[in-house]
Amino acid sequence: MANANPGEPMDSASDGSDEEVSGLGKSSANGSVVANVDRYGFMGGKQYTNPDTEDVHRLPPEVLRKREIKWLDMFENWEKWMSKRFKKVKDRCRKGIPASVRPRAWQFLCGSKFVMDHNKGRFEKYLQLPGDPKSLDEITKDLHRQFPLHEMFSKQGGYGQEDLFLVLKAYTIYNPAEGYCQAHAPIAAVLLMHMPAEQAFWCLVAICEKYLPGYYSPGLEAIQLDGDVLFGLLKKTSPAVYKHLKKQRVEPIMYMTEWFMCVFTRNLPWACVLRIWDMFLCEGVKVMFRIALVLIKMTLSGGDKLAECTSFYETLEKLRNIPMDAFDEETLARESLKLNINESDMEKEHQRQIGKRRKEKEKGSRSSKKNKT
Repeated sequence: MANANPGEPMDSASDGSDEEVSGLGKSSANGSVVANVDRYGFMGGKQYTNPDTEDVHRLPPEVLRKREIKWLDMFENWEKWMSKRFKKVKDRCRKGIPASVRPRAWQFLCGSKFVMDHNKGRFEKYLQLPGDPKSLDEITKDLHRQFPLHEMFSKQGGYGQEDLFLVLKAYTIYNPAEGYCQAHAPIAAVLLMHMPAEQAFWCLVAICEKYLPGYYSPGLEAIQLDGDVLFGLLKKTSPAVYKHLKKQRVEPIMYMTEWFMCVFTRNLPWACVLRIWDMFLCEGVKVMFRIALVLIKMTLSGGDKLAECTSFYETLEKLRNIPMDAFDEETLARESLKLNINESDMEKEHQRQIGKRRKEKEKGSRSSKKNKT
């Protein structure tokens, strides 16, 4: 896959479904194509945001400035806001955090700012250690795959890839039992788009430990459990879609694994990704369930959508290739909050699935003992 730099000709041999830049460049004096860079730093691909369509959703400057001031005030009294006025913090995250304060807000929301302040110099110590050669080799092989059409990661051996390597290396030393998982890389890359390497590292630690515990452990049992929880919730929110998926035996693990493990970074327009992360870092994993339920509903329900999916493969293809222009961040956030499920419903379904798995294990254990006798 060819590397691309802002202001330099794009390699015409570049391909890959995520990385096409056809139609997004402009001609230079010598006739070659020069990449346009959107306001998020993307030069093309799925994540590229066309400025002509984005202007529709831009906030007026005076509204944006007021929101920035409100966030700056919250930073000054963070513990008070989180303990006594959390609902207001949640509402402001759901509206979208202003870009100018988003890096700081994410660190406050996930608690990484406070952990980093109490662990000064620890990140640097991790970097001085040799690390596991196998993990480092796997990380190196994956660097060029992380948002190759973002100006920060487009250059092989550039500062973006270097920082990404350092963050991922440090995490494998911090948590050797978990080691390196490929899904760590896009999460770390998103964080690096917003903050320096040390801050990104502690945010990654918080996400893996507090928000998605067990997701990246060998066996992926936690993600499989959450897939079953998602399917159970789908029965309540979209019964017709649930029946369709069950009939065609489309298992949730087949389409939601990348959504959840990468926190939707690979699947949606970038403005949607950022809005999801604003809510996710405030409210936790329940945001991912709500977003997933909306994506499934919007992709398969209404009109003739289900009728078009006559086979297992057609249904799975639709879920794995959600149209990038199907919705915007405002619609996605609004629809996710309109779902007829609450936190209690999610917890009940979670406990139900845990009980179901426990019974299956006990049944398997009894069967194994019976066969031995």
